[in-house]
Amino acid sequence: MIDFETELKKFHPSLEVQDTEDAIEKHDLADMIDLIVKTVKEGEEKTAESE
Repeated sequence: MIDFETELKKFHPSLEVQDTEDAIEKHDLADMIDLIVKTVKEGEEKTAESE
């Protein structure tokens, strides 16, 4: 059986949208497009060096 008092003590409200956006921006995360662009650029540089 669920003890609601215990569960309420564990509860932490979720971040507001603005707080979430700020937290994500501070971590400077790379998404898949960034990784693909970086990989293509590195490949082009290696090809240019070998020519």
